[in-house]
Amino acid sequence: MELNRRTVIAGAAAAGLAATTLGGTAEASTGTTGTTAGRTPTKKLFGTLADGTKVYLWSLANGGTKLKVLSYGGIVHSLETPDRHGRYANVSAGFDNIADYVAKSPYFGALIGRYGNRIGKGQFTLDGKKYQLSVNDGANSLHGGTKGFDKHVWNVEPFVKGTDVGLRLYYTSVDGEMGYPGTLKTKVTYTLTKHGDWVIDYEATTDKATVVNLTSHVYWNLAGEGSGTIENHELTIAAGRYTPTDSGLIPTGELAKVTGTPFDFRKAKTIGRDIRAGHAQQVLAKGFDHNWVLDKGITAKPVHVATLRDPKSGRTLKIATDQPGLQFYSGNFLDGTLTGTGGHTYRQGDALCLETQHFPDSPNQPKFPSTTLRPGQTYRTRTVHSFSAR
Repeated sequence: MELNRRTVIAGAAAAGLAATTLGGTAEASTGTTGTTAGRTPTKKLFGTLADGTKVYLWSLANGGTKLKVLSYGGIVHSLETPDRHGRYANVSAGFDNIADYVAKSPYFGALIGRYGNRIGKGQFTLDGKKYQLSVNDGANSLHGGTKGFDKHVWNVEPFVKGTDVGLRLYYTSVDGEMGYPGTLKTKVTYTLTKHGDWVIDYEATTDKATVVNLTSHVYWNLAGEGSGTIENHELTIAAGRYTPTDSGLIPTGELAKVTGTPFDFRKAKTIGRDIRAGHAQQVLAKGFDHNWVLDKGITAKPVHVATLRDPKSGRTLKIATDQPGLQFYSGNFLDGTLTGTGGHTYRQGDALCLETQHFPDSPNQPKFPSTTLRPGQTYRTRTVHSFSAR
């Protein structure tokens, strides 16, 4: 008998069977009826930074999804969702202490800005003026530089609105921070809907022309954090082209066809099927670490673009976005030196990222969609993560 998500969650709640897949039992599912009474997000102290700043862990639940978020970096510390039997597991990689997030994190669960992905040589020219950014990835700038949005404490405001619960996160990046022009006022909203969808709304304004490309860097393993490889996960991406890169993983400017290559995910296939195919682009990236050019382009509203499924647990993640690109990263640089929240070490391919965004290095690629934001404009984008199990 095939069970849909609501049947699974309701059954688990009624029987009190919300157990983790790693052993032990968890509390019965909360928010399964779609109501938010008594479900205002709560916070507790998670740790303290070297300068004495306190970092809080916010917890919220709705529609059968449980989410924990840090004020540091807007980091998704954990996201729990049930398998086909109603058993809960955290499906997001992370650490159990603030010190590791500060010193070791490869952007686990973080909000990324000002610019998600890479900018070649950490340079771009806007309105005739050349800007030099913080360089932190060889000769390039990655995810905003040495101290991007992932390394700042955000102001967090909880909310309950109708059947939704969520968090509003605020951060102001001053003119010149990491080399970027303009003071950028950023608001990111995390919402859990009555159906258990996790929605991210990004919003930003500037007082000077700048470039912006915000994204979320959750590392997914739908079998459960620390459970092993994601190579048996099935992935679908609605994209007939991708952006090849040079040795520094900076796009060459080409929009290459996926047909006949390991980069063709237009029909569901396991990630492991072609990950060692020996394609020149895979050799450069040590696997998959590329931007897929979504067939739909930029849209006014989110459109379904990717599906990730773990056959063993039945957990499925569907992603919808209004953005033109999706960066699929197969966890190539996880090397066994990091220990996650469940006490397990993360090895290569133990988690993956699906980052909705504009293309890498767009400020230097005139044929790519523009990432320029000017005074008087408002940057807005939305991504929706929908979970099910069957």
